[in-house]
Amino acid sequence: MARDSEDVTYRGRRRWNGNHGRVWWDGLLLFEISKFNAKVTADREDVIIGNSKDSKITSLTGEGSFTVKSVINRNINQYLEEWKAGHDPRATLVGLLEDPDMVEGQKERCSIDNVWFKELSLMDFEKGKVVEKEFPFGFTPEDASFIETVDS
Repeated sequence: MARDSEDVTYRGRRRWNGNHGRVWWDGLLLFEISKFNAKVTADREDVIIGNSKDSKITSLTGEGSFTVKSVINRNINQYLEEWKAGHDPRATLVGLLEDPDMVEGQKERCSIDNVWFKELSLMDFEKGKVVEKEFPFGFTPEDASFIETVDS
């Protein structure tokens, strides 16, 4: 039985591997990044039509987080001092997903502006473990866009 051409083109080695993913925080590469995610959720309100429940998008919520294998302070003190002074600083994050085995070397890159942090982990450690810090964040979905996308 002959294989479909797509089965050959998109073999297992063509699946994304996060090892080559990168993130920039206000233009500075987070060389110690271990995990990154960003998503947009459609907030909906129920709409009743006849006996059926439908829904209507009323707003969009942007949120995500990233985790670093802690090496340096990474602006934590700067953000803490801004918060204590009553300010709400904002950041720009750019995420890049690439993999040398991706078909034709394609990449995905997303820019997220107007990022606010929800919490700052001042110190967190466990003996015998590499120190990690997680940064949960929110953003306005209108300020997110793809710079590069994977074509078919």
